[in-house]
Amino acid sequence: KPCPLCDEAKEVLEPYKGRFILQEVDITLPENSVWYDKYKYDIPVFHLNGKFLMKHRVDIQKFEDQLMKLGLQNY
Repeated sequence: KPCPLCDEAKEVLEPYKGRFILQEVDITLPENSVWYDKYKYDIPVFHLNGKFLMKHRVDIQKFEDQLMKLGLQNY
């Protein structure tokens, strides 16, 4: 379904795409009901390496800090 907030987030993350793999999850699909139940009012939601990172909008500073901690900084 259309998700303007998701589209905006993907745009903001575009310059970083070589430093991580973006995996999108459609929470409206039956097999993703656990995510739907947890996040239906909070999209988009971001996890990095399986851990919750942020929701609603991309916090670039938080994102960059986590990339640095994981050794994924841009050289």
